[in-house]
Amino acid sequence: MMEVLAEKKVAPTINAEWQRMEVLVRCLMGTKLGKDHDAEQLDLLEQLQNQVEWLRMSSANPWLLLPIHGLPPLAMDVLAAVYISEAQPRIGWLYQELQSGSPQPYITPALLQILLALNESEVCVLQGLIGPDGELIKRNLIVCDGDTPFSVLRPVRAAMAALMGWPQQEAIPPGAIRVNQKVDWHDLILPTNCKQMLREYLLWLHHRDTVINKWGGRQLGGPLALFSGPSGTGKTYAASVIATELGWPLYRVDLSRLVSKYIGETEKNLARLFDAAHGKPMVLQFDEADALMSKRGEIKEARDRYANMEVSYLLARIEDHQGPCILTTNLRSQIDKAFSRRFQMVVEFPRPSEEARIELWRRMLPRRAPLSKCVDFDLLGKSINITGGNIRNAALHAAYLAAEDNQAINMTHIAIAVWREMAKERPQLNKRDLGLLGANLPESLCQ
Repeated sequence: MMEVLAEKKVAPTINAEWQRMEVLVRCLMGTKLGKDHDAEQLDLLEQLQNQVEWLRMSSANPWLLLPIHGLPPLAMDVLAAVYISEAQPRIGWLYQELQSGSPQPYITPALLQILLALNESEVCVLQGLIGPDGELIKRNLIVCDGDTPFSVLRPVRAAMAALMGWPQQEAIPPGAIRVNQKVDWHDLILPTNCKQMLREYLLWLHHRDTVINKWGGRQLGGPLALFSGPSGTGKTYAASVIATELGWPLYRVDLSRLVSKYIGETEKNLARLFDAAHGKPMVLQFDEADALMSKRGEIKEARDRYANMEVSYLLARIEDHQGPCILTTNLRSQIDKAFSRRFQMVVEFPRPSEEARIELWRRMLPRRAPLSKCVDFDLLGKSINITGGNIRNAALHAAYLAAEDNQAINMTHIAIAVWREMAKERPQLNKRDLGLLGANLPESLCQ
């Protein structure tokens, strides 16, 4: 017989949950084989039940590591029965024996009802926990592969790791890449109004509990924001600032990679993305939002009907997703107005002003790089109207040119770097396009 913690001497741990669940499973196995429960087994079960009750009422309750606030006591029993398959794998094999024909070492709702000896009212509570819209599903604590009494219930790996203290493995949502950029508000060169709107966007996250749970505000998905503006104006940079403020990872999603020409595939791709991100502390940034959220046109053929369905599906999934979503676009005019009404915040990112360009040049040149005394930041800001992204690229290119020459960065290096950057979009350049900076450009480049 398994060893039980001595009551009043050693505080019970999560192991008491597993021990109690194992006794329940073995009792059920005995019943299946026609055996009676002996007094020793029932006495052990009572001791474990007392320990579990004490544990759940104590400040050291391990279930508090998970989002269980407001859930009924039955929720912990369900979690224990589901999680034990991975916490104590041998129980998974017993589950298979109790469920003839099941290839999975996980419990089903049907077995769960028998194991916990649920009455009719408790079965209704169970459905509210594990049904398609059940609280344990919505809180990303368990997953279910169907909606029948014989569907398999599995623990969510991240929740299981949090409970057990296992190393957390980063689960990158399908179609997304991690943006590893730690920046703060000081690094963001934007007009004051833009910064204020970004801070107001964060209020939807910082005060959600107060507005929704305490004041009875309407529950919405997201919050959802649209960042609009030319390339290189700081949209991804601003998303990184928000993620840094929250202490969450930022994942950039390219919607054009999720959109498929095959009917129904776009919805499947979006479903996999949101299912993987559901309930996890992360910020999702969708690039090129206009690729999917463009204006819905008149239905002239079958493909038009499905394209409109894709937009509607994305609207529905974002509204259900409880987590910050930031969509970026260079073509705000192409965003469907039906979608625009669902944004909690729309921030327009302008091209940087002269003062902003001066500050960007000061910050983008490597801070430990030697600078020639001839570098004139005011001239750089006045001469060329380029975005922060262009300035970042040009500043780095100038540093590499200076390193090759074994010199301090000078205006010639910067002029060449700006010329190369502008040539990416305008192959036919003229020296005059660089304004006053053009005087520092070698004549050989202008031929």
